[in-house]
Amino acid sequence: MSRQTISNITVKRRLIFLFFCMVAAVFALILRLVWVQLIKGPELQERAWEQWTRANPARAQRGDIFDRNGNLLAGSASSLSILARPRQIEDKASVARQLAPILAMEEERILDLLSRQVDSVYLKRQLDEEIAQEIRKLDLEGIYFAPEPKRYYPHKKLASQLLGFVGIDEGLAGLENQYESVLAGQDGRIEMQTDGKGKKVPQGVEKFIPPIEGTDLILTIDQNIQFIMEREMERVMLESEPLGIYAIAMDPQTGEILGIAGKPDFDPNNYADYPPENWKLTPITNTFEPGSTFKLVTLAAAIEEGHFRADEGFFCTGYAKVAGTSIGCWTRGRGGHGPITFTEVVLGSCNPGFIELGNRIGADKLMEYVKAFGFGQKTGIDIIGEGTGILFSPQQYGPVEAATTSFGQGVSVTPIQQAVAVAAMINGGYLLKPYVVKEMRDHEGNVQRNEPHVLRRVISAETSEEVKRIMELVVTDGSGKTAYMEGYRMGGKTGTAQKVGPGGRYIDGQYILSYIGFVPVEDPKILLYIAVDAPQVGPQWGSQVAAPMYKRMMESILQYMEIPPSTVATETVPKIVEVPNLIGLPLDDHTISLLEEAGLLVRYIGQGNEILNQTPKGGARVPLQTEVLVYLGPENTEEEIVVPDLQGKTLREATEILNWLGLKINSSGSGVIIRQEPEPQAKVKKDTVINVELAVPGQEQAEDAP
Repeated sequence: MSRQTISNITVKRRLIFLFFCMVAAVFALILRLVWVQLIKGPELQERAWEQWTRANPARAQRGDIFDRNGNLLAGSASSLSILARPRQIEDKASVARQLAPILAMEEERILDLLSRQVDSVYLKRQLDEEIAQEIRKLDLEGIYFAPEPKRYYPHKKLASQLLGFVGIDEGLAGLENQYESVLAGQDGRIEMQTDGKGKKVPQGVEKFIPPIEGTDLILTIDQNIQFIMEREMERVMLESEPLGIYAIAMDPQTGEILGIAGKPDFDPNNYADYPPENWKLTPITNTFEPGSTFKLVTLAAAIEEGHFRADEGFFCTGYAKVAGTSIGCWTRGRGGHGPITFTEVVLGSCNPGFIELGNRIGADKLMEYVKAFGFGQKTGIDIIGEGTGILFSPQQYGPVEAATTSFGQGVSVTPIQQAVAVAAMINGGYLLKPYVVKEMRDHEGNVQRNEPHVLRRVISAETSEEVKRIMELVVTDGSGKTAYMEGYRMGGKTGTAQKVGPGGRYIDGQYILSYIGFVPVEDPKILLYIAVDAPQVGPQWGSQVAAPMYKRMMESILQYMEIPPSTVATETVPKIVEVPNLIGLPLDDHTISLLEEAGLLVRYIGQGNEILNQTPKGGARVPLQTEVLVYLGPENTEEEIVVPDLQGKTLREATEILNWLGLKINSSGSGVIIRQEPEPQAKVKKDTVINVELAVPGQEQAEDAP
C-alpha cells in the first residue's frame, strides 16, 4: 500500500474521530441545555429573579380582638414605614440631612443607617401619613414606603392587663403575646426588578404577593361589665390608696370570664410610659393568703363528709389549742364568740369553729379537698403567666398547719383559683376550666369555638345547695351585710388576711381585704371576687372596703344584665339596725367588728387610736349599711383641719360633723348635700366656713336635663 493511501486513511480516521467528538460535544451541550432549561430551569429562574429583584415587605393586617358582643377592644390602623436601599443612594449625606428634621432623628444616626452594607434598612417604623407625605415631596432616590398596620386600643386602660400590647413586630404581653401565632397572620411583599446597582429598572416587572390577614379573637369578656368593675376599682384606689386591687367576674355555670382586671394598670397605646409590673394580669399571676374566703373550702368539705350540722352547738373561748400551740379567734380580745351554733361559726367567721370542722374532716382528707378544688395548681385559663399558689408540702403539713389551713392561713392562692373554686361550690359541684377566648375567626370565615370544660366533680348537688344556703345567711345575718342588695337573694363571704412579706413574715398593719359573692341564689348567673391589697387609708376590714365595692359593682352589673330581683324575697333581712356606742373605745379590730356585726360602714376622721366621738350616736336606729363617722383622737390641735366629705349628708348631720371639727357651715337649698366648697380632703384653718348646697334627691338631675 502506497504511502499516499496510508495518509488518506489516517486523515479519514481522524476526520471520523473528530466528527464523533463534535457530535458527542453537541449532544453533551444539548443534554446540558435540557438539564439547565427543563430540570434546573425553575430553580435558576427563581435565583435569577432574586438577583434581578428587590422586595419591600407588605405587613399582614393583625387580627382584631372583640368582646363577647362584638365591641372592638384592640384593632389595627394603617400606617407607613420608611425604608432605604443604601446602594441606590449616591449622596447619602444629603439624604440624611433632608430626612433628619422630618423624622425627628439625629442626622448622624440616619447617615449611619444609610452607610450600612445591606440591601435595605428601616429608617423609621409606623409613620403618620402627614410625615410620609412630607418625605414623598422630596422625591429621594432609594427611599421607599412599606404599608404596615399599627396597633391601637380604643378604650385605653380598659382590660389592658388582659389584652397586653404589641411591639413593632409582635405581641409582647397579655393575649397579644399568648395568641401571637394566631393574630399575626402572614406577611406579603412587593417585588420589583433592579439593575446590578440595585436601582429600579424602568418598566421592569413588578409582582405583589398579598399578605394573609390574622385571625380575630372574640372574648368571653363583656366590655360593659369590665368598665363597671374598673370604674369602682379606680374609686377605691383613690379613696383607700391600696397597693393594688384584683377583681374577677365569671359565669359560674360555664367558666366564662366576664370581666377581669388588676390595678394599677397601664395604657397599652403608651405601654413604655408605665413600669413593667403594671403589665401583668395580677388576678392570675399574684398569690396571697386568702383568709376567711378560704373557709368555704372547709365548709364544703365538712358538709360533703357529713361533719357539719347546722344547729349543733359550739363554744368559742377566743382561741383553740392545737399540738400545744394557741391559735386565736379574731374575737379573742373580748373573750371569743361564746356559745354559738355551727351556722353561726360560719356567719361569725370563727377560727376555732373551723379548726374543729377541720379536725373532724381529718388533715389528709381536708388537703384532698383543697387540691380537688384546684388550689396548688394552675386552673388552665388561656392567659399567659398563671401562678400556682403554695400549699404545705407533706413534710411541713402537721396538726398546726392543718388547723391554719382550715381557716385560710399558711396557704397562698391566686384570685382566679379562689373564683373557680367557689364557682364549683355553687354550680352543683363541678370544677370548670376558666377561659377568656370564646371564638377564633380567620379571614376566610372559619370559626373555632371554645366550649365549657368540666375538669371534675368535687361535691354533690346537695352539698352545693347547702353551701349556697349558708352563704346567703352570711349576707343577711353575718359579716356580709354590707354587701346586701334589696330584693335579691345573694350569697357571699368576706375575708381579711394579714399580708405576708418577704421571708414569710407577716407585715404589721397590712391586710388583703376580700369579698366573694354571687347572684341570684336560686340560679347563680354571675360570681364576683374582689381583693384589695393593703389599703393605706381608712378601715382594714373586708366588710368595710371590699364588700361595699362589691355591692356597687354588682348593682350596676345586675342592672346592665337585666337580671330581675328574686321572686322570693328573704324575710329575715334586717332593715333597721342599732348603732353601737364606740365613744371611749380604742380603735382596734374588736371595736370595728361591732359595726361589721351590725351591718354598718365606717369612715375615720382625724388620726389617733382612741374614738372621741361618732355620728350617728350610739343607740340610734338607722338603715342597714349606714356610714358611721368615727372621730379619732387625741383631738386635732394642729392649725390645719382636713375637710370631710359631706355629700349625701343632711344639714343636721353636716352641722354636727363640722362643729366637732371646729368648722362652720353656710348652706343653701334643702334636702341632702350635693356640693361643697372647699372640696373634701382640703386643709383649712379652724373656724373656716364650709359652703354647702342641698337638693332633694333626683331634683338636681331633673333641673339639669335639657
